[in-house]
Amino acid sequence: MTHEQFLALKRFPALDGVRAIAALMVVFFHYGGPGFLQGWLGVQIFFVLSGFLITTLLLREHARNGRIDLKEFYRRRAFRILPVYFVVLLVTAAGLLVAGQFWQNPLGRDFPLYLTFLNEFGHGGAYGQSWSLGVEQKFYLVWPLLAFALLPRWRPAVTIGLMALALAVVPFTVSSDPKGWSVHYFTVLVGCALALLMNDKRGFAVIRPFMTPWVILLFLGVHLSVPLISGALDGAIPGFVSVVPIYAVAVGLTLPALLAPGRVRRLLSARPMVWLGERSYSIYLVQSIAHSIVLLTGASGLVVAVSTSLVAIGIADLTYRFVELPMIRRGRSHRPAGNAPAPIGQ
Repeated sequence: MTHEQFLALKRFPALDGVRAIAALMVVFFHYGGPGFLQGWLGVQIFFVLSGFLITTLLLREHARNGRIDLKEFYRRRAFRILPVYFVVLLVTAAGLLVAGQFWQNPLGRDFPLYLTFLNEFGHGGAYGQSWSLGVEQKFYLVWPLLAFALLPRWRPAVTIGLMALALAVVPFTVSSDPKGWSVHYFTVLVGCALALLMNDKRGFAVIRPFMTPWVILLFLGVHLSVPLISGALDGAIPGFVSVVPIYAVAVGLTLPALLAPGRVRRLLSARPMVWLGERSYSIYLVQSIAHSIVLLTGASGLVVAVSTSLVAIGIADLTYRFVELPMIRRGRSHRPAGNAPAPIGQ
């Protein structure tokens, strides 16, 4: 694939397939899936994708219009992220209230954190998986402002500086809860850095050697080796924190191979994968509701993980159709003339 072909892509359907896999990895991790899947790392895949997609959209809007409309960007993000997030939050809270468990659950005790997207500093519970939205919301607020409004000429330096800062803060967070929280911003910024490279002609030439299926095999090797790497790095900084930057870079270097024409891209772009990927945000949010339903059946073991995934997909289809899509369209309804629409789900 040439740089011109990459720039001509209006959508990256293969990344919908990646999102589908990442969402189901997380569900399996939470509800009894096999340990070798390392499902907890699905969130890191989401973070890299977010950085890459948002930065690509902003770069292309700037190239198209000569400027970034921050007001419209924030409007689209708000309508994309907030409605379904708050719908699921309120349904989850209502379910706990009916069951008489709201104040005993971490969600009830930390409810103000969930309302203000500081939920990464919460203590888990029925909506604990939404901690990653706290990280992403802060990224959405700060990154466009810094890299596209205030310091556009220094964008690469800003990216490198923020990545260094995210890692430098980690040692000061290992005694807090969550441990090493700043490392997740490094992961998002890996995606940002990849977008800056791939949308630049010279940068694309640097990345192009990674557009080979062999890179995917190397990534799988890193993925399966995470327990070993984590154990080897365990020390003053917990191994599960230290391994995240390595894994994030591995994901970033693998994405170009998934975007390049070939069998892998065709597989990830297949209609069922795209369908799941479009619903991956809702799948991620409704997993605890789905699990509560599955528990009523008395299922156990791997059956719980599979059943929870299937129920989550069913619920997610409803929230996607009746909450996500209408709100996404509403968010774009005041788009200024000349602004091309952002791909749905990005």
